[in-house]
Amino acid sequence: MLTGKQRAMLKQEAHDFKPIINIGKFSISDQLLDAIDEALEARELIKIKILNNNLDDADYIIDTIVEKLNCEFISHIGSIFTIYRKNDTNIYNL
Repeated sequence: MLTGKQRAMLKQEAHDFKPIINIGKFSISDQLLDAIDEALEARELIKIKILNNNLDDADYIIDTIVEKLNCEFISHIGSIFTIYRKNDTNIYNL
């Protein structure tokens, strides 16, 4: 569990990031979860964009991803959200 200061630091780090995963009309699939898992392993902190053609609730999508991939929710602004999962390289020293 992250503290408020850690979450704020990660949000600041991710400010200039571009979303590397787009969630489209097929919503959450095993392939999507695998892609997000690989991205978290490589980068620890990523942004994901929910496209306009997705009809699912954004909160449902975020909660499902956080639960299934055991990661931390950082922020959600508009259709873009940021997640974090510590890995072995520990880039952000948390």
